[in-house]
Amino acid sequence: MAKNDAWLASGAEDALEPEMEICDPHHHLWLNQPHRISPRYGFDEIHRDVSAGHTITSTVFIEAATMYRADGPAVMRPVGETEFVNGIAAMAASGDYGPCRIAAGIVGAVDLTLGGAVAPALDAHIAVAGGRFKGIRHGVAWDSDPALPDVRTKPGPELLMDARYRAGVAEIAARGLSLDIWCFHPQICEVTDLARQFPDLTIILDHFGVPLGVGAYAGRGDQVFTQWKADITELASCPNVMAKLGGIAMPENGFDWHKQPRPPTSLTLMQATRRYYETTIELFGVDRCMFESNFPVDSVSCGYNTIWNSFKLLTQDWSKAERRALFHDTAARVYRL
Repeated sequence: MAKNDAWLASGAEDALEPEMEICDPHHHLWLNQPHRISPRYGFDEIHRDVSAGHTITSTVFIEAATMYRADGPAVMRPVGETEFVNGIAAMAASGDYGPCRIAAGIVGAVDLTLGGAVAPALDAHIAVAGGRFKGIRHGVAWDSDPALPDVRTKPGPELLMDARYRAGVAEIAARGLSLDIWCFHPQICEVTDLARQFPDLTIILDHFGVPLGVGAYAGRGDQVFTQWKADITELASCPNVMAKLGGIAMPENGFDWHKQPRPPTSLTLMQATRRYYETTIELFGVDRCMFESNFPVDSVSCGYNTIWNSFKLLTQDWSKAERRALFHDTAARVYRL
C-alpha cells in the first residue's frame, strides 16, 4: 500500500485504447523501504498495476538497491537483488498470474568505481538470471546544489568521466550488456563523451536525463529546457544511445503535482511535459525511444493508468508503426526480450 493511495484514487482513470500492446522498460521492485511513497512494491503491487486496464505484456526491472546480500564481498552484494527479482520473474513466466512477463529483463547494479574488479559480480548476475539479465545501472546523478535530493550512490562530480568508472563500463561492454544512465540534465554532455568512447555499447538515457526544476533550477523551466535541448541534440548524434521517455513526474522535476489537492489528469501530464517528449522523439527517432512508467517512483504524482494514458494522448494522431515502436518494439529490441 502506498502512503498516497487515497489521493491517487481520487484521480483514477480507465485505460485508453486498452488493446495496445506495451512493454514497460523501467520499473522497480522492493519490499521494505519505509522512506518511500510506496514502502512495498513487490509482485502483488506491480501485478495490480499491469493488470489495471492497459495491455502490458512485458516489463524490465531497473535496480533499486534492494535485497542486497547481507554478507560476503561488497562487490558481490548487489547480486542478491538479481536473485530476488529473478524469483518474481519466474512467478510471472509461469503464466499462472496472467500474460504479463514481469521482469522479463533485469538491469542490476554493480559499483563501477571498482573498475575491472566488477567482472566477477557481472558474471554472477548473469549466472543467477541467465538470459533475463540485460545490463547495469549505477546512478551518477549529481549537482553542486545542496537543495537537490541526495542520490543513494553518492556519486560526486564528473563520475562519468572517471577512469576507474570507465574501466568498469568496459567490463559491461565486453559482455554484451547495456548501460542505463541516471543523471541530472547538466551532466548530459558527460554521457555524450562516454558514448563516444564506447561506440559499441548500448547506452540508455533514463528519464530524459532528469531535467531539474527545484533548488537553483526552480522557476527556470524555459532556461533549463534550452540548455537540455542543446545537450540532448548532441547526445542524439551518438547512434548507440537510446532514450527512455518518462520519469518526469518526480518531485525534482519541479511540477509539484504531489502538492495539489488532486492528482493531475493524463491530459494535464501530457500538456505540461510534451515538449520534452516531442523534442526527444524528433531527435532520436521512434526506433531509439521508448515510453517508461518509472513506477512506483512516479506514483508520487499520478497513477499507473494515468501515465500510460498521457502517452497515448500524446501520440493519438501518430501512425500505428510509430506508436508500436514507442510503446513496445523499441524496448523489446533494445533489452533483447
